[in-house]
Amino acid sequence: MYSIIRYFLFLFDPEKVHYFTAKAIRNTLKIPGMKSLWRKMFCVDDKRLEKEVFGIKFKNPVGLGAGFDKDAKMFKDLDYCGFGFIEIGTVTPVGQPGNDKPRLFRLPEDKAIINRMGFNNEGVVAAAERLRGKSDQIIIGGNIGKNKVTANEDALSDYLICFEALYEVVDYFVVNVSSPNTPNLRALQEKEPLMDLLSALMKENDLKPKQKPILLKIAPDLTNEQLDDIIEIVQTTKIHGVIATNTTISRENLKTDASKVEQIGMGGLSGLPVRERSTEVIRYLSQKSNKAFPIIGIGGIHSAQDALDKLDAGADLIQLYTGFIYEGPKLIQEINKAILKKNKI
Repeated sequence: MYSIIRYFLFLFDPEKVHYFTAKAIRNTLKIPGMKSLWRKMFCVDDKRLEKEVFGIKFKNPVGLGAGFDKDAKMFKDLDYCGFGFIEIGTVTPVGQPGNDKPRLFRLPEDKAIINRMGFNNEGVVAAAERLRGKSDQIIIGGNIGKNKVTANEDALSDYLICFEALYEVVDYFVVNVSSPNTPNLRALQEKEPLMDLLSALMKENDLKPKQKPILLKIAPDLTNEQLDDIIEIVQTTKIHGVIATNTTISRENLKTDASKVEQIGMGGLSGLPVRERSTEVIRYLSQKSNKAFPIIGIGGIHSAQDALDKLDAGADLIQLYTGFIYEGPKLIQEINKAILKKNKI
C-alpha cells in the first residue's frame, strides 16, 4: 500500500511533498478512530522492547532522526507511527530560511536523498513553545546548531542559547557540528574546538537541578584517527553519548547516473549508500572504547535487518530518516518485531 502512495508522492517536489505529507497525517489523525487504527497498524507495545539509556527509559529503541520535524510541529502525530522517541531540529537561536531552493533531491535508484537545507527553521523559541505541555510519554530529543551568520569562534553562544531555551522541554540534547550544509560547521568537529564546545555545555548542564543527557552527532566521513579523538573527547568531557552518523559528502558507488548527481551538486547524502559506513563507525567506536558510552545508530536503515546490524555493531538505540521516507511507517513495526524475535534488547 505504501509503495503506491510513495509512487505518487515521488512525482512531486520533495520539499513540497514533505509539508503536504505533514498536513495529510495531521488531518487523517483527526478522523474519529484513526489514532487507534494507526496504533494497531504501526505500534508494538511490549515491555520487552523497553530500554534505559543515559537515564531515560525508551518504550522501544526505534527513533526518528532530526530533520524530519525541524520545528516541533509534528511530534504528536508522529508518535502514532510507533516511534520510541522523536528528535526535533536542528534548531538555531534565530529563525533562518536556510539555503536557496531547490535543496532537497531524491535518488530513487539508490534509495537515497541529497539535501542542503542549511538548518532552515523558525528558531529555538518557537520550537520550545510548541513542546511545552507535551506528554511525558513522548521522549523528545533537541538537536541544536548555530546560525549561518554566526562565526565559528562565536558558536558556543548559539549552542548555549539553544540549550537554555530547550532545557525544560526536551529529554536529551544533540550537538550538531556535522551537517555539511552550513559553511565551516564541520570545522567544529576538530579536536580542540569540539572539546571546548562540549566542555562548556557540560559545565552549564552541571549548574542545572538535573542534568539532561548531551550527545554529539558525528559525520560518517571522519577518519579512524578522528574517531579516536571523538572517543577521547567523549570520555574527557563526560558527555553522555554519540549519534553515528550524519549525512555524507561522499558520492561513491551510486547507481544514479553520475551526470544527474553532478547536476544536483553539493549536499549531504543519506539513505542506503551510507548504510555500511555508518555501521562501520558504530562498530569502531563501540569496540575501540570498549562500549564506554551509548551510541545511537542512524544511516541507511531501510529494513529490519539493517537495524539489527546496527544493534549488533554496538548501537544502543537506532533512528530512521530516509528509510522512513522510502519504506513508510510499517518499517518501525517490522524493526521492533524483529528485535523481539532476535531478542536484541
